Amino acid sequence: MLNRRTFLQSSLFTSASIFIKKTVIGAASPKKRNKPLVISTWEPNVTANAEAWKILGKGGKAIDAVEAGVQIPEANPHDQSVGYGGLPDRDGKVTLDACIMDETGNCGGVVFLEYIVHPIKVARLVMDKTPHVLLAGEGALQFALENGFKKENLLTPESEKAWKDWLKTSKYDPMTIPKLLQEKDLKDGRGQQHNHDTIGMIALDEAGNLSGACTTSGMAYKMRGRVGDSPIIGAGLFVDNEVGAATSTGVGEEVIRICGSHTVVEYMRMGLSPDEACKKTVERIAKKRGDKANDLQVGFIAVNTNGDIGGYALQKGFTYAVQTTEGSKVYHSKSMF
Repeated sequence: MLNRRTFLQSSLFTSASIFIKKTVIGAASPKKRNKPLVISTWEPNVTANAEAWKILGKGGKAIDAVEAGVQIPEANPHDQSVGYGGLPDRDGKVTLDACIMDETGNCGGVVFLEYIVHPIKVARLVMDKTPHVLLAGEGALQFALENGFKKENLLTPESEKAWKDWLKTSKYDPMTIPKLLQEKDLKDGRGQQHNHDTIGMIALDEAGNLSGACTTSGMAYKMRGRVGDSPIIGAGLFVDNEVGAATSTGVGEEVIRICGSHTVVEYMRMGLSPDEACKKTVERIAKKRGDKANDLQVGFIAVNTNGDIGGYALQKGFTYAVQTTEGSKVYHSKSMF
């Protein structure tokens, strides 16, 4: 005969068995990761992705892949928004910003760096060889030279001519870079259009680790000393290996105001998809800036730990490139306006 105590013990054991069974089944069926992959802002950076893939495709680390990938536009003189050949500030000086971040939270960056073609390599050294996160100006240059980098003239004849043409009116417009490049339809040696600005890149490797890099010559004809979001961890780039990673492009001041890339990652932490997280972050910018948002461009891309990707922008025209084991693909981002 089943008494009350025996019945309760039996019921509890049965319930616990069901709970344990469900937990074990759930634990044995994790969502399959889509890895490895690399994603970068703007269509022309399919070439940067291809360089990163040389490392990722062989089982290499995400941090090494993004560092290698963004060096492609940094060294391209026809890309007037990144590295060598970048459009100068209003004094005719090319100044560069970059940052890099790995899966453990290690990060490094340089701001207001002159004469060095590859600021991302200097940023990597800041991360690997110093106790600091960010070096600026003359200090960043001194550090680069002490580590074997050579000073080079970054102002190409093409960019110098564009600057001298700008001096005729000296009108500063936060949308100067995209407008100029759209009008000139700049192309590189392969006939590839360079209608874009900052390159932000995120990679997910075979080990399931995320890393990111961001590099730029900044807003064309900016005030001397101006620094945007690109080299600032949490603004232009953020990586959290438990959640995902994000990077940005566009008017850096607007990204800084809301710690943009960190905000995207935090939305993903709340359960939003990369697409939804990017959209929410752009909407936050638009809400803060009101009617001014109609004249600004900001775009975000993101990857979560499952390998899901997404992107969203304020204005039409933002694109992003993705490379996976299935090949290369370009996405035209959705936008608010």
